[in-house]
Amino acid sequence: MTDETLLDAIDKMEKAVEHVQSQFQTIRTGRAVPALVEKINIEYYGAPVPLQQLAGIQVPEARQLLIKPHDHSTLGAIEKAIRDSNLGVSPNNDGVVIRLNFPALTEERRRDYVKVVKNMAEDGRIAVRNIRREARKQMEAAEKAGEISADDLERAEKELEKITHEHVERIDTALGNKEHELLEV
Repeated sequence: MTDETLLDAIDKMEKAVEHVQSQFQTIRTGRAVPALVEKINIEYYGAPVPLQQLAGIQVPEARQLLIKPHDHSTLGAIEKAIRDSNLGVSPNNDGVVIRLNFPALTEERRRDYVKVVKNMAEDGRIAVRNIRREARKQMEAAEKAGEISADDLERAEKELEKITHEHVERIDTALGNKEHELLEV
């Protein structure tokens, strides 16, 4: 019983950490990376479709993205979706491809991004702790029902605490790396 609960908690915590790391990729640094625009939803035949499914994304220069749609009829919809997103860049459409030129980040903008990243990390830590709380409730309910002994519960709770600490540590490490990347000039 406790092993299943722990494995389930580990799986959910892994997903929470992965989610935080994928969110970090959407925050731009001084360089242009495809992850900034891949998840932008484009209205395509009445359904929202991620940009990465509708176009090829290249990085010809350090601060430029080149978006080449597979279907040229989606060019206008892609341009509109990028303009409506909060990237802070305006798309240049030449009829074949869309170019996004990212300006150099100011010190103030970098600090703002650091705050956003810290909030994302805190949300991730909260998610991990919520998973811990749910797992603990399940184990305590199993102990009350007589499925596991008090000693097994205590051992499982210590293991759960260790697992939680490891996952929070991974989020903090990812936060430190992203913060360093953002403040790097």
